[in-house]
Amino acid sequence: MPKYIDTHPMGSLTSEQLKQLQKAPKDKFGVTHHDILYNKKENRVYCVLDAPNKEAVASHHKHAGIECEWIREIESTR
Repeated sequence: MPKYIDTHPMGSLTSEQLKQLQKAPKDKFGVTHHDILYNKKENRVYCVLDAPNKEAVASHHKHAGIECEWIREIESTR
């Protein structure tokens, strides 16, 4: 499955909520979290996701009330 990275503000998300999201099963858009990186000081989250396509990533976030600033397809050495 393709991998994507996106970024958006952290907003009111806590580190504990991000950890729970990391463990979540595949959602109705076919998206799973591969990794979630964040910086509270800069109010920034970077999500690395397994998803069928870019639109699924956007829908996954929009369903949670989050608008991604950008979404890029990536490759991994893992």
